[in-house]
Amino acid sequence: MRFQKLASTLLAIALSATAATAESVLVMIEERGCVWCARWNAEIAPIYPKTSEGEAAPLRRLDINQTMPAELSFKGKLHFTPTFVLMVDGKEISRLEGYPGEDFFWGLLGQMLKTAEIGLSS
Repeated sequence: MRFQKLASTLLAIALSATAATAESVLVMIEERGCVWCARWNAEIAPIYPKTSEGEAAPLRRLDINQTMPAELSFKGKLHFTPTFVLMVDGKEISRLEGYPGEDFFWGLLGQMLKTAEIGLSS
């Protein structure tokens, strides 16, 4: 009986540790000459890594004209730049096509993180 309780407790700890180690990343699909990418770079890029969103989903940049890394699984083709894709363990959870401006970006990103059940640090 004691062994079963211990085994259950260890299993619960292992499962919660596995969930806590899920890797989330925000992939930015961009290309040279993209005016909206440049605007995002000017308005958001300098502060993004310093935010709770940036800590929860660090930024990874990819060029739309290059072959996408095999370890990333996108739900569909990438057509627009910038496109922001929230990935968890290499799988697309959600995406934001285009850059709607600073105010809308933060709100939409927050919703993407909430939907993915990715908590933000305070």
